[in-house]
Amino acid sequence: MEIDDYIVADDRRLAALALEGDDRAFAHLFNRYRDAIRQLLLQRAGSADDADDLLQETFIKVYIHLDRYNPDYTFGQWLYTIARNTFIDYVRRRSDDLSIDERFAAPASSAPTPEESIIRLQQRAQIERYLDLLPPHYRELVTLRLFDEYSYEEIAERLGLPIGTVKTRIHRAREQLCRLIRSGENG
Repeated sequence: MEIDDYIVADDRRLAALALEGDDRAFAHLFNRYRDAIRQLLLQRAGSADDADDLLQETFIKVYIHLDRYNPDYTFGQWLYTIARNTFIDYVRRRSDDLSIDERFAAPASSAPTPEESIIRLQQRAQIERYLDLLPPHYRELVTLRLFDEYSYEEIAERLGLPIGTVKTRIHRAREQLCRLIRSGENG
């Protein structure tokens, strides 16, 4: 394949080529998602070195398990799920490495002040009141997606719904939640 063919190929095609042993196709997938996944990991890990390590670990897992990729789903969603699970494993490993004293030590100086904690609790209570105003099926979707951080695929599987239905309903639920919040602020 010519370089231009790789550039215009969609993710599914590149994944199929990479699965057949085409390393250039995998390199193009890596380049497409590297910055976004690194930024996500940097936000969560807080350290550039940790984010880079987690990025490498994520793409190694992607490469090793490329045969498990289901082209019915977008490659980006599959990759995001692997990155998220890699981060969760990292957090677990880190907490396992801490001594008992470190696990129960006083919170770091970046901990919220008592005033910030009260404000966060009030904001959380307000959001929960708005959530209670949503129809139950929307409330469940918003909770799974935004608070429990399930992927669209995981939600679809859990609720036995097509992924398109899940995406549409989550979009509608977000719109309805935003309308409730706006009307509450103006009312």
